[in-house]
Amino acid sequence: MTESNPSLFPCGRVATPLSRRDWLRRAGSGAGMVAMASLLAQEKLLGSVQEERTSLEPIRPQFPAKARAVIWLFMEGAPSGVDMFDPKPELTKRDGQKTDIKAFFGNPGPLMKSPFAFKRYGDCGQWVCDQYTHVAQHVDKMAFIKSCHSESNDHVPAIYQINSGLPRPGFPTAGAWVNYGLGSENQNLPGYVVLGNTKGAKGGPHNWGSGFLPSTYAGTLFRSQGAPILNLTRRPEITARDQRAQLDLMARLNDEHMKRHPGDVEFANRMQSFELAYRMQTEATDVVDLSKESEATHRLYGIDQPRSRSYGTKCLMARRLIENGVRFVQVYSDGEWDAHDNLESNHTHHCQATDVPVAGLLTDLEQRGLLGDTLVIWGGEFGRMPISQNGAGRDHNPNGFLQWMAGAGIKGGTSYGQTDEIGYKAVENPVSVNDLHATLLHLLGINHERLTYFHNGRSYRLTDVAGEVIHDILS
Repeated sequence: MTESNPSLFPCGRVATPLSRRDWLRRAGSGAGMVAMASLLAQEKLLGSVQEERTSLEPIRPQFPAKARAVIWLFMEGAPSGVDMFDPKPELTKRDGQKTDIKAFFGNPGPLMKSPFAFKRYGDCGQWVCDQYTHVAQHVDKMAFIKSCHSESNDHVPAIYQINSGLPRPGFPTAGAWVNYGLGSENQNLPGYVVLGNTKGAKGGPHNWGSGFLPSTYAGTLFRSQGAPILNLTRRPEITARDQRAQLDLMARLNDEHMKRHPGDVEFANRMQSFELAYRMQTEATDVVDLSKESEATHRLYGIDQPRSRSYGTKCLMARRLIENGVRFVQVYSDGEWDAHDNLESNHTHHCQATDVPVAGLLTDLEQRGLLGDTLVIWGGEFGRMPISQNGAGRDHNPNGFLQWMAGAGIKGGTSYGQTDEIGYKAVENPVSVNDLHATLLHLLGINHERLTYFHNGRSYRLTDVAGEVIHDILS
């Protein structure tokens, strides 16, 4: 190693030659520093580090936050933006015209106009279809992001991406990152709750998983009827005193184990899960007991109507959860907005199921003074094609779709970005999933570049190596 290689330095710099002795001395010093860092970490002498956090204790945000909590209204199956909030006159004009756009799943047809009529609402003049007239009353509270795009044309990886930022399983979801970064305001309830699709979400629990984060931060799936979690209540033959004694004995045994294995983070997580389940037995059951709500509130959410009862129940539960300190609630729609065959009947059905509940949630949050610090998000995993499929349906479209946000820190009555004249592709101010997540974290008082976790040799974050806050939609 006595000669330098100028070709390694295109700018013309030449490396200073090292003798073998100098090279071995420097390498040895580096190895020693690595060993010292490992020993200091084992002795807890390096100070607190993010990766060791396993508690749900609340943490102050990195900077003043506009939002305290998030309710994500997830419309699984992908509603069509051009048929709900973003009408395209060119589609009507060119209805039936053939194009070279390819369908992902076969049977592509010509361009297809929307089967719905549209009307302008609010001071902002936002267009809304005739199937979402209750939600339409709130457009001045909303920011419509009309130029979203993602990577996958298939439901499962697309749902993974909208939840975790990446189109494959095994990564922490947005709710898990928020739970990890901010903790829970109520130690008797999970910080992250999921009110799932009654038919089961595509992709399963990965959609609310914690990935490589400690399992403490994963979402907890609640049922919308009966006990929120199966086997939550203790058996009648076991008294509260007996159960507490069992948990105390387990805690002593577990403490002994932790003294012998101080780095066993997953074991610590299991200990916390037992304690949380014990504390939840009373409070979680009370939170989902909607009999305490008035008949007027039930009507507001559409619980009195069969077609909207299920989603209305979940929306009301979401309000009660964030009211009781839960940080992040995701509310899945039932069934799927997956309109391959008959878009009109599919979207009419899902609009009837969600229109009154979503509007009721926004009204209720505002009346209770909760909308000012609660971020509400609405949208699916991608959009739908401007061409027809199977005669009267629309195929998947990740190239351009719509989401809206309302509530904490959102500039109501605004519109950001555009797709092209037929709604096929984002062309003005494209917004990636990373951008959506960066904006969500920003409203919660978190710099998305500073919320990291060291895993497999590098620091990860929800937005990976991308993401920009959409400042134009913020108040």
